[in-house]
Order: sequence, then structure tokens, then C-alpha cells
Amino acid sequence: MLRPIEMSHHMLAEIIKADDVVIDATMGNGWDTSFLAALTSNVYAFDIQQEALYSTKKLLQMKGLQAKLILDGHENIDKYVSEPVKAAIFNLGYLPRADKSIITRPNTTLKALEILKEKLLPQGRIMLVIYYGHEGGEEEKAAVIDWVSTLPQSDWQVMRYEPLNQIHKPPFLVCIEKI
Repeated sequence: MLRPIEMSHHMLAEIIKADDVVIDATMGNGWDTSFLAALTSNVYAFDIQQEALYSTKKLLQMKGLQAKLILDGHENIDKYVSEPVKAAIFNLGYLPRADKSIITRPNTTLKALEILKEKLLPQGRIMLVIYYGHEGGEEEKAAVIDWVSTLPQSDWQVMRYEPLNQIHKPPFLVCIEKI
């Protein structure tokens, strides 16, 4: 059985082609960035922490891959990306093994989603892996679920993939596809 992050990669690999423009909206330790960079040469990766850029750059070098690493929040995607976007991925929460007080926030995440909603190509996908077992996580989860729930079904498909029998607050995946 696939974990939510593995499912997101599977669903992105189905649609991303070599020249597609894609976004890693929450670079973190670089695992999503390197996954995307193995599929296309047009990866834009965002994070507000210098530590994330360092870790990602190191991972990309180790794997012989390249991406545009941007030290800025995902709410500023439109300052760096002018082209239409085929796919994007978010890991909402905090950077593992780093300062847990630095978290993604509902207002910046929703702003990034609004930008991507306009830039996303037909059959393009946005993956949201939602970690919410930290302070502020429930609020962001609720905001994102409210936002995706309002997308008109005539233009968007929205699916939720999650474990149902785990204790604590396991992450889950929300997949958005533009029709």
C-alpha cells in the first residue's frame, strides 16, 4: 500500500513530461524537488528556510539533477514563474529535523493555491500532502479542505487519500486536477 507522499509521486509521474514546468511549493529536504527534477528540467522549488535550500542543493548534486531553488515563500510563485504549470506539490507542516515553529500557514498556502489555480494547465495536478499534528496544523488543514471543497466540479476533480485506522494524526493527500 502506498503512503500519501508515495501516492502523490505516483500521480504526478503519470502526467509530467520532460519539458513541463512544475513547482515544489515546500522544498523541505529536497525529496520532492529531486523526484520532480528526474522527470523534467523545469522545476521551481520554494522554501523560506536557508537550511532547506542547502539540503536540497546537496541532494540534487548527489543525484546529478538540477532545479531552480528559490529562497521565498510559495505565496510568491507568480514573481518567479510566468509560464503555465503542469503540476505542483505541497508538504504542509514544518521542515523535519528543524525549527518546528516555522510552519506553513493558511494565508500563504491559500494564496499559492489561488495563483496555481490560474496557472495550471488542463489535466494538470496539484498535490497537497497535509501534515497537521502540530500547532497550527488543524487550522491550515481546515482552510485547505474548505478551499478545495469550493472548486466547481465542472472544472476540477478533487480527491482525498488517507489512512483510516491510524492513531495520532497521520498525513493525508489531497489531489486537485484541472479538467
